[in-house]
Amino acid sequence: MIKSIKPLILLIVLLLSSTLSTGCSTLRRSMQADELPILSQDELIRPYIKLGRIQVTREVYGTDYSITPDITAWGLSAVRQEAVKLGADAVMLPEVTGRTTTSGIFPLTEYRATGFAIKFK
Repeated sequence: MIKSIKPLILLIVLLLSSTLSTGCSTLRRSMQADELPILSQDELIRPYIKLGRIQVTREVYGTDYSITPDITAWGLSAVRQEAVKLGADAVMLPEVTGRTTTSGIFPLTEYRATGFAIKFK
């Protein structure tokens, strides 16, 4: 009788451990900046709270070879990174702008990215 109980106990332990390990995989993991969605006002169908307005500014004197030509991608990435720091679920109403002025003989370019960090209820 003891020989038939041991395989049954082993089977129960294996089933419980597999259930617990797969159950933990459904827990919410922390988001990376590149995974954070950017939503327009029309895409917001769930209730949310605003965590804050994000604004990232970069001033460049002369020519900036280190930034990629796609300023929009830089701006959205910068806003996403700041939103992740706030614990946001998404970014809404992003805006990326740039303007160039001259300071003496050197051009000055200012890139600005803004958006709202939101958390769903």
